[in-house]
Amino acid sequence: MIRAVRAVRVLPLLLLPLLLVSCGTEEAGAGADTGSTADTGTGKAGADKGTGSSADPAELAARAGALGIAPELVYVTEAPGFAVAEQSVGVFGGDGFHAAYFSQKTHAQLELFVDRGTLTAENCPQTQVGQGSGESVACERDGNAWYRKAGGRHEYAVPRDGHVIRLVGDAKRLDRAVLRKAAKATHHPDAAELTALLPPAPEGTATEPVERGDLPPVGDGAPNNEVGASG
Repeated sequence: MIRAVRAVRVLPLLLLPLLLVSCGTEEAGAGADTGSTADTGTGKAGADKGTGSSADPAELAARAGALGIAPELVYVTEAPGFAVAEQSVGVFGGDGFHAAYFSQKTHAQLELFVDRGTLTAENCPQTQVGQGSGESVACERDGNAWYRKAGGRHEYAVPRDGHVIRLVGDAKRLDRAVLRKAAKATHHPDAAELTALLPPAPEGTATEPVERGDLPPVGDGAPNNEVGASG
């Protein structure tokens, strides 16, 4: 099933290279070469690898919720020479997450998608690569991850508990090893990465249900609209 990116502050991804070359790149989760290309899916591979303190759960929930993103689906990654394009960050599908990383040196683009569901040998060939449009999908198991190709695009997909993290790029411009390292490096953002990745939540964003003062303590909970004999 093809899902669309709905980014609240996203510019069309085709405009990102021009934008980033002319205006610079907002960075979050960009890092130096991580070296090892060991199994991308061993244990909790890549989980919470940020170098700073963990992001405050309430702050993450508020910032992600303001964009319609489930906080547990917010991830960042690291790829040599790539930096996240802040303008690309947004919601994917229902409450999933999307961000694009861009290399000013090679002009290659690496997209990060996180959405609910899973990926198995049975559904892998039917699940489109990135936001594909029906091309035949080739699937190759790589540890606990999947390497997938279709229509000139390729990706590494890493199933986690109830969701799938996918790193996608152009097969001619983005090497498989880069995708593999990026998949291995995915983690929930630390405090600094969250600050750079998501805008502050609007003031007054509710984190708890608002208590209604006009609801009776008993009955079906309907508001009391009684106005008296004069009304």
